[in-house]
Amino acid sequence: MPKTDMSRRSFVKSAGALAALAGVGGTVALSEDAIQAKADEAAGTEEINWSQCNVNCGGNCVFKWHSKDGKIQYMETDDTGNADFQARACLRGRSMRRWVNSPDRLLYPMKRVGKRGEGKFERISWDEAIDTIADKLKDTISRYGNDAIHLIYATGMYSTTGNPSKRLLDACGGYLARAYDYSANQILVAMPYMYGSDKKKGSVFSPYDAKNASSMTEAADHSDLLVMFGNSPAETRMGGANTTWDFARAREAIKARGGKVINIDYRMNESASGHADEWLPIRTGTDAALCMALIHEFIVDGKTDEEFLLTHTVGWDEQTMPASAKGQNKSFKDYVMGTGYDKVEKTPEWAAPITQIPAERIRELAADLENAKAPFVCQGWGPQRHTNGEDTTRAICMVPIALGQIGKPGTNTGQREAEPPTYLVDSLPNDDADSETGIVPEGGVPANAVTWSIPCYEWLNAVDHGTDMSTTNAGVVDKKNALPDGKLKNNIHFIWDYAGNCITNQHGNIDKVHEMLSQKDDDDLFILVWDTVLTDSAKYADILLPDAMRSEQLNMQTQGYSEWYTGVTVGGPAQQAPGECRSSYDVMADIADKMGVKDEFTQGRTHDEWVQYLYEQGREAAALEGTQMPTWEEIKKQGVFKQALPNVIGLEDFCKDPEAHPLGTPSGKIEIYSEALANIADTWEYDEDQSISPIPCFTPGFEGYGSTTDEYPLYCAGFHHKSRTHSSYGFIDELEQAARQQVWINPIDAETRGISNLDQVRVKSPAGEIQIEARVTNRIIPGTVGIPQGAWHDADMDGDRVDKGGCVNTLTTYKPNALSRGNGPAHSMIVQVTKA
Repeated sequence: MPKTDMSRRSFVKSAGALAALAGVGGTVALSEDAIQAKADEAAGTEEINWSQCNVNCGGNCVFKWHSKDGKIQYMETDDTGNADFQARACLRGRSMRRWVNSPDRLLYPMKRVGKRGEGKFERISWDEAIDTIADKLKDTISRYGNDAIHLIYATGMYSTTGNPSKRLLDACGGYLARAYDYSANQILVAMPYMYGSDKKKGSVFSPYDAKNASSMTEAADHSDLLVMFGNSPAETRMGGANTTWDFARAREAIKARGGKVINIDYRMNESASGHADEWLPIRTGTDAALCMALIHEFIVDGKTDEEFLLTHTVGWDEQTMPASAKGQNKSFKDYVMGTGYDKVEKTPEWAAPITQIPAERIRELAADLENAKAPFVCQGWGPQRHTNGEDTTRAICMVPIALGQIGKPGTNTGQREAEPPTYLVDSLPNDDADSETGIVPEGGVPANAVTWSIPCYEWLNAVDHGTDMSTTNAGVVDKKNALPDGKLKNNIHFIWDYAGNCITNQHGNIDKVHEMLSQKDDDDLFILVWDTVLTDSAKYADILLPDAMRSEQLNMQTQGYSEWYTGVTVGGPAQQAPGECRSSYDVMADIADKMGVKDEFTQGRTHDEWVQYLYEQGREAAALEGTQMPTWEEIKKQGVFKQALPNVIGLEDFCKDPEAHPLGTPSGKIEIYSEALANIADTWEYDEDQSISPIPCFTPGFEGYGSTTDEYPLYCAGFHHKSRTHSSYGFIDELEQAARQQVWINPIDAETRGISNLDQVRVKSPAGEIQIEARVTNRIIPGTVGIPQGAWHDADMDGDRVDKGGCVNTLTTYKPNALSRGNGPAHSMIVQVTKA
């Protein structure tokens, strides 16, 4: 087999089919202003400052700001080191100057003067804003308790070292925290039952942890088959400091070795674009059915690794079942072969009408997987963001498990590619308690005194009927059994939203959110929003604060999801914050002062002193691992530090010796059958159209396969868009023009509706209705339409409520999943599309 030895950059330069990706990482023509700035640089009249893109695509690509007279002139990206080792920003990231200097920036503190959600505010002083927030905090704590305060999920433009909100609220006595996140909710909940939690750290399994999955660079170096379920790095992991580069290298290397790349998705995503042979179209939400049929073929063909399954798993067959479930035909193998509870054999012929993949094509894929020496099977987070997502994510992992193809060079555990470790902590600690003794140093911040939490997607229910919510009906996490009757003690009465748009835009069923929040009395609910621009969520604020951006203060951030390096960038400020924008840390220090906890919150450090302290702590940790990082003075001058990382093979130690390196499951093995899930399935409360299964299986899910009607005859799913990171960047016109907000619809479905390309259409679901431009394309499977998520909601909420912004969450139903209590409906919708 020929050996391929390509660097990240030389590969991109050589791959003409990926010219668009190369353009993202290459140079951009300079404007007249930039040309002048170059001249200023040569004349020594400009200043250079470094920072990173910190929106939640995860890249954290490096920015090189050029400033003159205290104002940013233009931006370049990482040019440190050689071309093979640069964290260069994508074109979306390079538009950050349009955000920083946008005329839409929030400039002053404001208070609501209209109805909640109407977006009417008047300017107030910082003193009034801080007094109001402190008074509302004190009132909420006095009347209800700290557990009535909720810090809502947010991943937008954090201005400073992380999000100081947690530290402040901990100092004030705690708050109702959220469990999991909107990105990987179903994986975060389901995977501990299969792969376990970290016993040493006492933490749950994390899909963000490098030890649980292999790096894409491992696929590039050793794999001969790459199979991706709903995974498009070219859209979700853009930029030179992100996975898209390693995926591109892996594709080229695998094909050079005579292997294949197979991209399973309901649309030809940007990662498969230009490589039509790689795309395997599938009906949205049916990945688990495909996996069952593949494993059926492995069994029939005698290709399952029975020795591995016997020694490393629980629940594969009758022999490996736990005592509580023996003799009942409940094993995974029984389910696949038709001797399980439903007595349906999961053949390719069974799967074909469900998935829209011909049976012979399923057999071809099964043969490819069986014959591969090192198949790398991975999934994005789209498949788990369905109403059957908990089953789907485990089902995908079963493909390599059944073959015994995990823990080996070139293979993966079925999860998303790994993310790197780092020496540095780039955000303020939430508490200062000693990790061993729990003792809080004098003047330090204790751990959150509210020891229970709610799934992040359940916050709206907790506003409405929190005191009815428990573990069994809402997934309340109460590890310390602090809730005597198992139910929350309070509804949410104070929402703290820093740098997020999950009140409406990124949540489910925007119309329902509006109905609930707009009807709440001011005395019953207070909403604080902190942001840089007026998002749709910000319209619901009672107090709205303007945040300084990262480039407008001293900043530090580590690398993001890159697999090839770990590092840090320090720099700024590149310009002064506009108007009365202030650092969130400084504002929170003022709030802490009003709350009587300033010393605990600040520990006597300014914002800049915290940045230096965190850097130096990380530098000491790196030294213990044998890495010499620059001193504080050195990093301030050079701006960027990077260190190459080796490849990672997920669960390698466990696969080599499961007794010496057990997993954090009750058995220490991969639990294909989970007794814990079997108990939950019997004791939790959920609707008849929902399910919880102790084994990975295919269930249609609410508004999933088989749920279409005459009124709503099409399936619909959201997807990540190149012009936005979720809703971040969504207000920048140039990006929206470059990557338009359009509903993807197959020509077969468009023709029967009289819809032509670029027509304005209406998309209606049981939850709401949007107006959007149509993209008629063969790049989406018939019977399913796709809508880019993150577009800014734009509707007359006192009128027809038709969303002219095309926000997909106008269409999603707010019905949390049975097990995860998460955002499964984000990609499980039924709709009708008509010409506007």
